[in-house]
Amino acid sequence: MESTDQHILALLARDGRMSFTDIGRQTGLSTSAAQQRVRRLEQRGVIRGYRAEIDESALGRSLMAIIQIRPHGESSQDVESVLESMPQLGSCFSVAGAASYVCLAEVGSPHELDDLLTEIRERAKVNTATTVVLRTLFHDRPPLDVPVTQRSGS
Repeated sequence: MESTDQHILALLARDGRMSFTDIGRQTGLSTSAAQQRVRRLEQRGVIRGYRAEIDESALGRSLMAIIQIRPHGESSQDVESVLESMPQLGSCFSVAGAASYVCLAEVGSPHELDDLLTEIRERAKVNTATTVVLRTLFHDRPPLDVPVTQRSGS
């Protein structure tokens, strides 16, 4: 992938609403060339979409927990369908290691977390181990390590 495309991806990863004009300024492209590059990246499936980043604490979900899940007896398909049905689980990963799944939950209180864990254990027939997140150092870091600085001569 060309460095200009990587630079565009880094810019959009940091600000998905950045204008084509601003992308052009940052990359040394014209507005129309920046727009064409972004469209090609979308058509190739490199850019899969755009979304709003939501502050869960503004919705009353200020407690974040990492839940490790170890099934016992049920098929993984049954466990996965139970986990997918729970809106408190923002992300869930199938992993190798001591747990089969690691999920990120966001809830409003320790009581809500306890209720969620009970529901997961009862419905999915699993064991859980939970870590409560005290502070987020960084989250959803853009995947590209391309500096977002204006090129010389722009």
